[in-house]
Amino acid sequence: MSNARDFGAVGDGQTDDTTAIQHAIHQGDGPVEIPKGDYRITKPIIVDLAQTGRRSIHGFGGVAKIIMAGPGPAFYLKATHGKTANPLTFRPEEWQHERMPQIANLEIEGAHPEAEGVRIEGVMQPTLTGVLIRNVHHGVHVTDRARNVIIDGCHIYHNTGVGVFFDHCNLHQAIIGDSHISYNRLGGIRVEGGEIRNFHITGNDIEYNNDEVFRIEDLPTAEIYIDIQDGSVREGTITSNTIQATPSRNGANIRIIGSKTEGNRKFGFWTISSNLITSQETNIHISSSLGVTLCGNHFGNADLRSLLVEDSTQIIVGANCFGYNEEYRNTQDSTGMKFVNCDNCNISGSLIHGKTEPFTNATGRRALVELLNCRRMSITGLQVFNGLPAGMYLEGCTDTLVSACTVMETRPGEKTPSIEWSDADATNILANCRLGATTNLSDALQQQGNVIQ
Repeated sequence: MSNARDFGAVGDGQTDDTTAIQHAIHQGDGPVEIPKGDYRITKPIIVDLAQTGRRSIHGFGGVAKIIMAGPGPAFYLKATHGKTANPLTFRPEEWQHERMPQIANLEIEGAHPEAEGVRIEGVMQPTLTGVLIRNVHHGVHVTDRARNVIIDGCHIYHNTGVGVFFDHCNLHQAIIGDSHISYNRLGGIRVEGGEIRNFHITGNDIEYNNDEVFRIEDLPTAEIYIDIQDGSVREGTITSNTIQATPSRNGANIRIIGSKTEGNRKFGFWTISSNLITSQETNIHISSSLGVTLCGNHFGNADLRSLLVEDSTQIIVGANCFGYNEEYRNTQDSTGMKFVNCDNCNISGSLIHGKTEPFTNATGRRALVELLNCRRMSITGLQVFNGLPAGMYLEGCTDTLVSACTVMETRPGEKTPSIEWSDADATNILANCRLGATTNLSDALQQQGNVIQ
């Protein structure tokens, strides 16, 4: 064990402690302890595991602060891992020198506009625990390649870039858990490009990652933002998180932008479950994806709609509550879902409840549940209340089933269409539904004669 003060670090917030801490990393013995104090550095502390051997950096229960007063990351973890996580592919020197570097129990504060928190490159099993990162650009920046990343029990707060940024990297196995990730201008957790497998976001509070406190409205963002127009992301979960914000222009709580290559959707095999997702223009926006399951979530207080799905296939929307919180932001009609140019999707068992106040249709919405130009869709067992301007609206859909749904008004005196589906042909079925007093259906649907009003 080595103590940074034994290598000349002062920790008074004024002295440049870069050389002393770097010396402790290179010449110390295993764990490097940074005791209570404010340690100003002006260059990245490089932890090159191939040279230093196994290393960990500890801040004595969070009482140590690193002030990054120069550009780049405060700590740069780098190694030489170049293959998979299969044990048979590891070189002996990786296990001997490079596995599982840790940064724990300290604060990193930026004092330069280009400062970052931690950068990770080519590392197997990097582990961050109990780390506070604030006032930098990107909090945690993973580039090039990594395996088995764990970020647990951290606070990543008020940064001008992304809280946790996976930047065009080849990554398998990552877990972000039990952390508070908030007020990051360009997103809470962001993935751009690369090849990613086995990615898990669980048990976090992810909120207000937009432009509100920065007073800048130049780029749309999201609490969780996955953009793989030039990549591939498979096998992941977003589970048991609070994901909320204040509305921002074109913002979303979760935004997934898949590959635009025709017939080659490279985002999918994901589950989004048991989350509280509220207060943005759109709660979840999914595009160009294959195989996403949403269940057990509570959606609310969206400016436009709760769920927007475009150009996607094999999307399952199970038992969710699409509602709102009457205690705040009560002026918005804050529920609803829209599917555009999708196929082979199943929507079932959800409650979708519109607001009770008068509705202003400034967004061009046609109903709480909208399907446009979709194929082979199944909509079963929904309860849709207080839909404005209608409960359901379908247009240009084929081979689509709507069954066992209740679509009704509960507002006194309101008489709006329960379902508008005027162009349905014989490939579509509307069966065993309980509808309100008014509908707008095609002759093909009316001839089926199995709608209860």
